[in-house]
Amino acid sequence: MFKQSFTYIFLLSSIFFYAQETPVAEQLEEVILQENRLQIPFEEATRNIQVIGKETIKKLPISSVNEALSYVLGIDVRQRGPFGSQADVSIDGGSFEQTIILWNGVKISDVQTAHHSLNLPIPLHAIERIEIIKGPASRMYGINALTGAINIVTKTSYTPFVNIHAYGGSSFKKKDKGDGSGIYAGGGVEASAGISIGKTQHLFALATEKANGQRYNTASENKKALYQGNYKLNDKNFIDVMGGYVANEFGANAYYAAPYDKEAYELVNTLVTSVGSKHYITDNLIIKPRLSNRYNEDDYRFYRDDISKARSQHYTNAFMAELHGVYTSAVGDFGFGYEARFEEVNSSNLGKHERKNQGWFAEYKTTLFDNLLLNAGAYFNYNTDYGFDWYPGIELAYTLPKHWKINVNLGSSQRIPSFTDLYLNQRPGNIGNPNLQPEAAWQYEAGATYKANGMYFYAGAFLRDISNFIDWTRIVPEEPYQPFNVGNQKMRGLHVSWQQNLKITKNDVFTYQVNYQYLSPKKEDRTNELISKYVLESLKHQAIIGVSYTKNKYLLSWQNRWIKRELNDAYWVSDIKLSYRMPQLELYTQVSNLFNTRYTEAGAVPMPTRWVNLGLRYQIGL
Repeated sequence: MFKQSFTYIFLLSSIFFYAQETPVAEQLEEVILQENRLQIPFEEATRNIQVIGKETIKKLPISSVNEALSYVLGIDVRQRGPFGSQADVSIDGGSFEQTIILWNGVKISDVQTAHHSLNLPIPLHAIERIEIIKGPASRMYGINALTGAINIVTKTSYTPFVNIHAYGGSSFKKKDKGDGSGIYAGGGVEASAGISIGKTQHLFALATEKANGQRYNTASENKKALYQGNYKLNDKNFIDVMGGYVANEFGANAYYAAPYDKEAYELVNTLVTSVGSKHYITDNLIIKPRLSNRYNEDDYRFYRDDISKARSQHYTNAFMAELHGVYTSAVGDFGFGYEARFEEVNSSNLGKHERKNQGWFAEYKTTLFDNLLLNAGAYFNYNTDYGFDWYPGIELAYTLPKHWKINVNLGSSQRIPSFTDLYLNQRPGNIGNPNLQPEAAWQYEAGATYKANGMYFYAGAFLRDISNFIDWTRIVPEEPYQPFNVGNQKMRGLHVSWQQNLKITKNDVFTYQVNYQYLSPKKEDRTNELISKYVLESLKHQAIIGVSYTKNKYLLSWQNRWIKRELNDAYWVSDIKLSYRMPQLELYTQVSNLFNTRYTEAGAVPMPTRWVNLGLRYQIGL
């Protein structure tokens, strides 16, 4: 299947290769990457950064943020449940605990377990873009950004708009025995609106989604609400406020302890709040303080109909106070910052624990040298459990004639064990290890970029060396899994991306992309007899191939993923979308898993086979 589809796409792209070229559909040159201190235009990026813009999101055959990320090279989304109910995400072969999730620069990763880091209060159509920063990002975002960061940027409205989106779909398969009658199906409604009143901009978004599953005990329901406000006090002082809530519940059959958890059920509620401001102290100095909080409740019921036994309840809270600043001078921009983070958990099987973290940032960026971009900095950290450490990094990019740019970077980063790593007591399946030490990594990367006239090419390679690598292991199958610092892990990676937009006629635009990544991990364990929980699911080969064709009001998008994990068989997943767009209305149909592939992404959870969706979107002002 992979060879046949690849050949077809290659021939199709060759037919249009000599057609008139047109600029890239989404112009990202003006995008300012939302780091907390230095403001870096996308064109001046000195490392491997990928951006998914709102126009790309509209074209993809997707229904959730999880699915959008699955079409980014180097991103590994391991879903335990369909329809966005539960998923882990990792970058460039790392673990899901080594990637940090942010919302407009605010950290929203879960401190109990990264299994809930994608429990997001952000409807898909409230997103302006998604920024993926690959490689060590601790010097920008602090601890736990060991392999990178994913920053979700929501829309800021300067002109009023309304967006209403309704969709529904089914696999048209009868429900399993004991799971009720009828067929497996689901649907949802999203609504977002932007309002500008005087010197203020407001974004409101609501969403609800419900599905009765895709196999026994996988029904899910989630509700989301979001508010974002930007207030201009005067020309030098601004305030921004964010708040989001998500209530997510789902059948967790085989999610964590297969085959014993067939009747498991889980409810997760997350509340995120943030208040920040920006102050232009002088023409050269900007100060940005911010307070934020993430509260999470996780109720895991091993027997959904009997909560008197084997029930785990977790309550976590992470409060953060930050101060960021940037000073602009003739020799470059200087960034500085401080953050204090307080984390606590109160749990029926983790116990009650808290820890504090303090971090100091320093950065420098300059374009003073001809064609040379330099960005360097360090993060100094103190944690009450692990003491002091620091994480430097430096990035260089050199622009060449004929639209080429080469970049090299090196940096270090850290990942502190989660409360689940340390204290979990879930016998006979999993138990924690309070003696764990943080993971620390150095990464080296080099790459080259070509971009001109609708064409984009990137090729790069990296080496990541992690000390005190944490893996959940056991000696024999009868024992529970337990995390240990098993030694060092070296990860080598090679990635290549090619994208081109072609204008065939005035109203016909054809786009294709071909992306491939190869990963080669080498683990230096203290013992060779360990059974690893994660090595089975680690990516080895990843190919993402897609085409889209727009003709007048019609759009056809066909996206494909070929995945080969370290010890599992390869699989090919193909999704397709056909839409008809009018000025204010869009009608579409999309088919997920077009060829009915049977595969798993995490543990023992089979993913949905072919699923057909119909949708309608009404919009004003977008």
